[in-house]
Amino acid sequence: MDFTPEIKRATRSIYEKVQKKIPEIEWATHAPYIYKINKLKKEKNAVILAHNYQTPEIYHGISDFSADSLALAVEAAKTKADIIVMCGVHFMAETAKLMSPKKKVLLPDMQAGCSLSSSITGEDVRKLKKQYPGVPVVSYINTSAEVKAETDVCCTSANAVKIVESLNVKKVIFLPDDFLAKYVASQTDTEIISWKGTCEVHEQFKDEEINEIRKANPGIKIIAHPECPPDVIQASDFAGSTSGMIKYVKDNQPEKVMMVTECSMSDNVQIDNPNVEFIRPCNLCPHMKRITLPKILNCLENESNELVMDDQTIAKARKSVERMTEIGR
Repeated sequence: MDFTPEIKRATRSIYEKVQKKIPEIEWATHAPYIYKINKLKKEKNAVILAHNYQTPEIYHGISDFSADSLALAVEAAKTKADIIVMCGVHFMAETAKLMSPKKKVLLPDMQAGCSLSSSITGEDVRKLKKQYPGVPVVSYINTSAEVKAETDVCCTSANAVKIVESLNVKKVIFLPDDFLAKYVASQTDTEIISWKGTCEVHEQFKDEEINEIRKANPGIKIIAHPECPPDVIQASDFAGSTSGMIKYVKDNQPEKVMMVTECSMSDNVQIDNPNVEFIRPCNLCPHMKRITLPKILNCLENESNELVMDDQTIAKARKSVERMTEIGR
């Protein structure tokens, strides 16, 4: 599409915000899509959700809400939109559908998956419940609706410890992230029965890398996601959810920081915190990067890639999410 003077004028304020991350030559390619998507979503009464790991042209260019996966689903449910476009991965689109069953939910690329979500099935959970009868199941939000339907209560990385302790039991089955389970176990006396799932982005970080960066950057603050290996969390100054990491930077304004998580999140947070220097050894999520502006425009134009779920799965899976929201984030 052509980068016309009209499009340049209409998208100027967006580009001024992201220009330190997106070269002008790239903006000429992005801007026509951003212009058309923003125009089309108003015509179709659509709301666009962007996860923190999306690239800046999506996160800052077209999203109505940008946050972690649960917050996106919750905010979309509050709107009067007819269509939800989830710029994230498959389980996130499912969660949005659980929270807005009457809305049309679109995912720009149906192959955008998640190593955590794909590591476990509903049948796996049923087998675990037979192996540990009576033990409640806590599932991370990064799971399929099929798994959520077999779950007592969901959690996020922000409230995982709170959810586990709220059950007031001696033992819980915690799924599917093994590293998050280890983090939760370190914060509570409850016995944790874990699954061997991992996030393919966060599992790549090593404590040696963290220590080398600290030596090369005196005074740096290193903040890690609890999906990272325990030695990485131990080597960091702070561990928290994506929202927790963003809040840490916003509240503390460190002179220099490294966010031990997906690459694009550092880009997005730096745009909102221009006085903070970000050291960026990081890893890309190949699934998140399947979501692009052309795919978003295509699915919105054609209302394609609709997330379809049966009513029974929605009803069962929704209960575990609602129970979590009742306990609190």
